[in-house]
Amino acid sequence: MKPRTSLAAASALMLVSLAVQIAAQGPPAPAPAPAGQAPPAQAPAQAPPGRGRGPATFPAQQRPPGDPAMIARGQQIYAATCRACHGPDLRGGDMGGPNLLRSQLVLNDQNGELIQPVVLNGRQNPGMPAMPPLPLPVDDIKAVAAYIHSVAATSRGQGAPPAGPEVELNIVVGDPAAGKAYFAANCASCHSTTGDLAGIASRASSPVDLQNTWVAGGGRGRGAAPGGPSRRETTATVTLASGEKVTGRLIRIDEFLVLIGLPDGTTRSFRRVGDVPKVEISDPMEGHKKLWQTLTDKDMHDVTAYLVTLK
Repeated sequence: MKPRTSLAAASALMLVSLAVQIAAQGPPAPAPAPAGQAPPAQAPAQAPPGRGRGPATFPAQQRPPGDPAMIARGQQIYAATCRACHGPDLRGGDMGGPNLLRSQLVLNDQNGELIQPVVLNGRQNPGMPAMPPLPLPVDDIKAVAAYIHSVAATSRGQGAPPAGPEVELNIVVGDPAAGKAYFAANCASCHSTTGDLAGIASRASSPVDLQNTWVAGGGRGRGAAPGGPSRRETTATVTLASGEKVTGRLIRIDEFLVLIGLPDGTTRSFRRVGDVPKVEISDPMEGHKKLWQTLTDKDMHDVTAYLVTLK
């Protein structure tokens, strides 16, 4: 005689069987939307960890090593054009430049594609000027980017100061006589040791500050009072066909457009066709920008050793 199955046991068996069938069929299809309405949005499927979440990001310490020759070249260009504002260790300088090792733009940059527009166009709000009309070549910017990334990759804590006491670099290693001769040949037409540079060694907080100041063009020009304002703003004068001249701070210039800022805070743009309208640019930093392309480490140390004597 077969045993009788209780009602509770039979109900349990039916529920298990129903669950197996539902699992085999997969999730139910969504109900059709009413006429004239879009179907309800489906929640996106959750991707496995580490997949389906956009392009991978690589921290600086995981970046592949750069070309040593390009890094060495970028280090020289950085020393001549960037060090004064961003510091010798990229953590910010005496002239207010930000810490590049903590810059999100630098961390996201791969081969200079994000750094290049900043170098060429500047950042007006933070106070970083552009470099018209003598911008750095693209290859030089890529070399600087390679150098910055190489420093970031080996820095501990992404911009944290190195462990131990602060190291004071002795940069007064040049020949003062050679520096005086270089100054007379390359700097004396714009600067004077009895004018804007009088007592510059006493005003600088350290030889490093002194070197950063003169390399970056921190002087105020020949004959200027030692305490006078520094005029480093690039201006442009646009001469229209009518003869009207408009002068203001140069914001942008290319083959098709010139944009200037007026003293009242407004801006004005002019369409360019060849040499029309005529545009005259006055850049007080032009001499230093040309100097940066030829300045050697020896010249820099020699001039610094000379300027240290001007107390």
